[in-house]
Amino acid sequence: MEAAGAPAVPADGTLRVLRTGEFAFETGGVLPRMDIAYETWGTLDEDGSNAVLLLHALTGDTHVARGASGEPGWWDGFVGPGLTVDTDKYFVVAPGMVGGCNGTTGPGSAAPDGRAWGSRFPFTTIRDSVRLEARLADALGVDAWHTVLGGSMGGARALEWAVTFPERVGRCVSIASTAASTAEQIAFAQIQTRAIRLDPAFAGGDYYSAPARTPGERAGFGEGPVAGLGIARRMAHITYRSDVEFDARFGRTAQQDEEPLGSASLERGRYQVESYLDHQATKLVGRFDANAYVVITEALMSHDVGRGRGGVDAALAGLDGVEFLIAAVDSDRLYWPVQAEAMASRLPNCPPVEYIRTPIGHDGFLTDVEQLSGVLKRTVFTR
Repeated sequence: MEAAGAPAVPADGTLRVLRTGEFAFETGGVLPRMDIAYETWGTLDEDGSNAVLLLHALTGDTHVARGASGEPGWWDGFVGPGLTVDTDKYFVVAPGMVGGCNGTTGPGSAAPDGRAWGSRFPFTTIRDSVRLEARLADALGVDAWHTVLGGSMGGARALEWAVTFPERVGRCVSIASTAASTAEQIAFAQIQTRAIRLDPAFAGGDYYSAPARTPGERAGFGEGPVAGLGIARRMAHITYRSDVEFDARFGRTAQQDEEPLGSASLERGRYQVESYLDHQATKLVGRFDANAYVVITEALMSHDVGRGRGGVDAALAGLDGVEFLIAAVDSDRLYWPVQAEAMASRLPNCPPVEYIRTPIGHDGFLTDVEQLSGVLKRTVFTR
């Protein structure tokens, strides 16, 4: 991993960090320096026409697919040599979201005084991340993206790219997302951020024993409000899956060797679905910083491509120079398919909504994204 002002071409799937200068956030905060973590796959053409930007979801990271390390990525089977996003043909770039905890500057990063930014980290928006990602594009020599593609929060970032920099986006693929967060999505998110902030170990956001001191180093994992972060993850994961999937997978079955009916002491064992949620919470606590979770969640709550642009209709109506593919998951109960249909109807030429059909729910954009391979190869990745 390297930090540099003008990055060299890295090995496929290897974490690198671009160090940039002062950055002013949309709502007024300013940091003297920003790092942006990223990974790439493939080779940029001489004319720069084959660059594809892949944008991760809420707790995702830069590692979309296998590369030199051989470590599985979150879209393995979809991105790689000969696959839908063919890294033999395209130069694929995956940056980390601003405010995160996997290399891009976030609340666990070291401030000039040597302490973690913590509670001093500025309020962050999806638009902020897109503006910082544009610096990465400049450093890599990408004047315009062949395609910008993402799911869930990544889909929100893809749409923001198209609206903020339409001249730099040839095609926009947004999966399981919306043009603006809805009241219900904000409500689900607020429960999660409150769970973290109400944990006594949150300490106002300044719970770090030590900040991250080098680009890509991780701080805050397993520290601070781990109970609150675990509750937040449980709440989120319920919205990522469907009732049909939960019932088929777990039903009312008790966890092995546990008795959910309890006893006279009021203690009881768990149902399998409870054990599953506990497992998901434990996994996240071990790989994610609570402050970063709050920052990114609130960035997604603020998502609205129409903010300051005359509203969503006005922001989308002027994008006739960008080709769109909008997709939804038919069983999604967080980003309802009707919201994708409404968004598509506001775009020039009203593109039809493509569907991932799965009982899983919102997470279908991860588990079943290959259902979109046919239409993507026919309409987006045609070279």
